[in-house]
Amino acid sequence: HLDARKLAKARSGELDISAEKGFFHTHFLKIALVALLLYPVFIYAVAGPQGSLKWVDNFGIQILIYVMLAWGLNIVVGLAGLLDLGYVAFYAIGAYSYALLSSYFGLSFWVLLPLSGILAALWGVILGFPVLRLRGDYLAIVTLAFGEIIRLVIINWTDLTKGTFGISGIPKATLFGIPFDASAGGFAKLF
Repeated sequence: HLDARKLAKARSGELDISAEKGFFHTHFLKIALVALLLYPVFIYAVAGPQGSLKWVDNFGIQILIYVMLAWGLNIVVGLAGLLDLGYVAFYAIGAYSYALLSSYFGLSFWVLLPLSGILAALWGVILGFPVLRLRGDYLAIVTLAFGEIIRLVIINWTDLTKGTFGISGIPKATLFGIPFDASAGGFAKLF
């Protein structure tokens, strides 16, 4: 009967629109932060040290990677209003910079994390200056072309990037020399 009354009010022109937000909508950020902090602890308790590597390391890290990509794309496309179809090329530049510098020069995770971001941003600036005045379809075409150029360079420069096989043997991240794995001296065995 409540819906019938609301429908009758709406037909007569009296709209009953509530401006109140629900509990989940009001406290979403707090709930998400608590879930993010409790996720590794919960998975470790349910799956144990070896099983938790799959759920925390593989899935958790992949989720965070996609969250970072979505945030960046939201800034470029959503807030700035620029149609950037080659956005993932900068992600590839950062990822390959990390992999190449780590494999060939043995630099640590903590040095390469900001350095790979800086290199990706540098390429963004290099591409940004020539296309500064482009908007709409023209910007989309140029950024799509840049994304394709980066993809083709990565695939075809087999001496450096190993082409479609990818770069293997990238050292794992460590914290003060302790690896993030389930080996005898890893973090999984400490807890």
